[in-house]
Amino acid sequence: MTAPRHFLTLMDLSADEIRRLIRRAIELKALRDRGESHATLQGKVLAMIFTKASTRTRVSFEAGMSQLGGSALFLSGQDTQLGRGEPIADTAKVISSMVDIVMIRTFAHADVETFAAHSKVPVINGLTDDYHPCQILADLQTYIEARGEISGRKVCWLGDGNNVCHSWMNAARRLDFELIVACPEGYDPDPKLLSACGNHVRIERDPFQAVQGADLLITDVWASMGQEDEQSARAQTLAPYQLNRRLLDEAAPDAIYMHCLPAHRDEEISAELMDSPDTVIWQEAENRLHAQKALMELLLGSLPVSD
Repeated sequence: MTAPRHFLTLMDLSADEIRRLIRRAIELKALRDRGESHATLQGKVLAMIFTKASTRTRVSFEAGMSQLGGSALFLSGQDTQLGRGEPIADTAKVISSMVDIVMIRTFAHADVETFAAHSKVPVINGLTDDYHPCQILADLQTYIEARGEISGRKVCWLGDGNNVCHSWMNAARRLDFELIVACPEGYDPDPKLLSACGNHVRIERDPFQAVQGADLLITDVWASMGQEDEQSARAQTLAPYQLNRRLLDEAAPDAIYMHCLPAHRDEEISAELMDSPDTVIWQEAENRLHAQKALMELLLGSLPVSD
């Protein structure tokens, strides 16, 4: 039996596979907009395991699998034996014997790795404390739709060096662009990952220096799930890194900006930019649906060979 293909970080795909996947996501988006059927995963079943709350991840995967002709099961950690102490390996062996693909959104990245190691079917990381690779697939699709190829561009991350930042770092080394992480001391991304990224990623403390000539600015909430008690202290420290018009004006003339949502207006991003009529943030959110459909096709061997 062939070992299943997993998607736990962006490094599980080659640069060519990422580009091929995004081209397919754009095609799937067009098919849906035209009302054309694209049921390439007819009869397939996706199990969705959540121990972290979600809006976009659940809706995009559940709707996406339905649009591809399959079905999805929502499994809350507290409503399964995982919540009562069943070992992850045991749960993985059982669930993967009954479904075709699994998506997990949880806290510890090691839990997803353990599940994948004991799964008979592909496992997708829907988010962990360390990485959020599905979000970056949608972000890359959004940039390519708006501005074309991202290789050779300058991207600036503003704020906490969190799980989304880590996945952007992997994207920089996979797709060969420059990523500037603008953050205060104490909020740096993982140093081992930073070292692995070589000259593709560097840290800049001054946000105005960081955004100079950038083609894309990105931010996220300052306190991730599980850090709510740090919100006040984080808001004070990270205030200079707010994504706003002043910083955007320092970027390239045709720069765009993104936020993975949910957003806190006038905290990590200004309400002016969040509600601007030309923002791509809502397009970015929708693209979770299409990028993940293409990802499931790829992992299940149904992604069309032709571009």
